[in-house]
Amino acid sequence: MRNFGLLGKHIDYSFSRGYFKDKFETNKLDCSYNNFDLEKIEDFEALKSTAQLSGLNVTIPYKQDVIPYLDTIDLEAQEIGAVNTIKFENGKLTGYNTDHYGFEHSLKPHLKPLHKKALILGTGGASKAVAFALRKLGISFEYVSRTQSSAVKYTYESLSKKGIKDYEIIINCTPLGTFPDITKCPQIPYEQITSNHLLFDLIYNPEETLFLKQGKKNNATTLNGLEMLRLQAEKSWEIWNS
Repeated sequence: MRNFGLLGKHIDYSFSRGYFKDKFETNKLDCSYNNFDLEKIEDFEALKSTAQLSGLNVTIPYKQDVIPYLDTIDLEAQEIGAVNTIKFENGKLTGYNTDHYGFEHSLKPHLKPLHKKALILGTGGASKAVAFALRKLGISFEYVSRTQSSAVKYTYESLSKKGIKDYEIIINCTPLGTFPDITKCPQIPYEQITSNHLLFDLIYNPEETLFLKQGKKNNATTLNGLEMLRLQAEKSWEIWNS
């Protein structure tokens, strides 16, 4: 039996475990998939040497923290600065990033010629993969976070003053709105959203977050993170079997 799993913290809600268990059962594959819910990343040292794993997915909050524990990193993951897939082979661990693939290919079918500029809400590991995909698609972007820095052009406060009419794509890479805290959403000027806007939320539970509801109310195109997750999971499976 080949063993796979998800590395993260507080991950009972995990999409990956259910997705891969269904995949293994449907295709009658002799594989298992389990959650490895670690309180701290230092516990990964013991896990990687005892769990007899073939591969792992990585989620919040360890997409960046896991990197020092790997032997090598794929060039794309290196450029992104975050890992969400690990391949175990011949005693070596290699890190990859399939988030950018999932995001790019779930966004692409919905793009229109007017979609030229984007705002990325949040600066965590997932936002780095989103930025990588936007560069590939030729879409310029700016980060929005609670605090300004050389990489972050807008805080939520300054964005409210500047407005969002110049940014036709808005991507929520924060956990705000995730079940059970479904009454939360990033604080942006939703009243300025129009039918020209495309709102993408990486969250998939709930299916429609408050962020997306606010966009839909103003006739924006809205997408959740479910298709992105499905695509990145299949890309991970491809890597584990290459």
